[in-house]
Amino acid sequence: MLNDRWREGRKVTLIGMAVNVLMIAIKLAGGWLGHSQALIADGVHSVSDLINDAVVLLGLSAGSRPADDSHPFGHGRVETLASMVVGGALLLVAVSLGFRSARDIYVHVERHPAFLTIVAAAVSILAKEAMSRYTAHVGRKIMSPVVLANAWDQRSDALSSVAALIGVGGAWLNPNWHILDSYAAMVVSLMIFTVGLGVIRNSLKEFTDAAPPPEILQQLESCARKVSGVLDVHDLKARTSGGLVQLEVHIVVDGGQSVKEGHAIAKEVEACLLSEVHQVMQVTIHVDPADEDTPPAASRP
Repeated sequence: MLNDRWREGRKVTLIGMAVNVLMIAIKLAGGWLGHSQALIADGVHSVSDLINDAVVLLGLSAGSRPADDSHPFGHGRVETLASMVVGGALLLVAVSLGFRSARDIYVHVERHPAFLTIVAAAVSILAKEAMSRYTAHVGRKIMSPVVLANAWDQRSDALSSVAALIGVGGAWLNPNWHILDSYAAMVVSLMIFTVGLGVIRNSLKEFTDAAPPPEILQQLESCARKVSGVLDVHDLKARTSGGLVQLEVHIVVDGGQSVKEGHAIAKEVEACLLSEVHQVMQVTIHVDPADEDTPPAASRP
């Protein structure tokens, strides 16, 4: 499973890197030749995207390594760390671009974008939005937080191109609106900053062992309860590591059964959790004997 995640994550990230190289060339050339600060800012954002892609590859590679004596729970948190680095890079880029835009607005820097910048911004919107959707699809499929973070990064690039398009389009239509280009660059920085905070917040949830969403917990419990021989389920605890779920759960079985029979039921519960809940990577099951007042499975609602 880890090898499959690595291959699919690497494939989509390498495609994203190729798209980023193309977008960097288009936006920086278009911004320079077309006299647009917003488009140049957008191009710088794409440079940061290229760096983030390298971080994503490193995170996927390290996170896909199997468990060992030093890391008995696997290396998934390395992937989480990589997604946090991506979020931090977004914050740095946002602050830098925001400061530059604010300075240009304050000193009333005049720029008069050419039509070329409109074409470059439109091409960027289409390319980055398509790449964002593709990356998000793969990220959800392989349940990778760093790939999903990269998809958000690409979506922020597409949105920043929309802001750039509005700015350069308005300044091109009416030269008196030249300051609109700098305001658009400011909007770009705010968008990037917001996305960066979201990526870091999600990473911190994993680092602090936050539980998965309630619907995932309900799915886990329902899966365990439906196994024949399970009388009750309690003390279900779960966390995520690298986007995958590690959980511990207690099941109640007939106290008159042998240890071998109780173990067999536990193995059925484990098989159910691993096969039906795709996010599950690791399961620890405790088998408890039923009390006299524990109702049989058939009588429970």
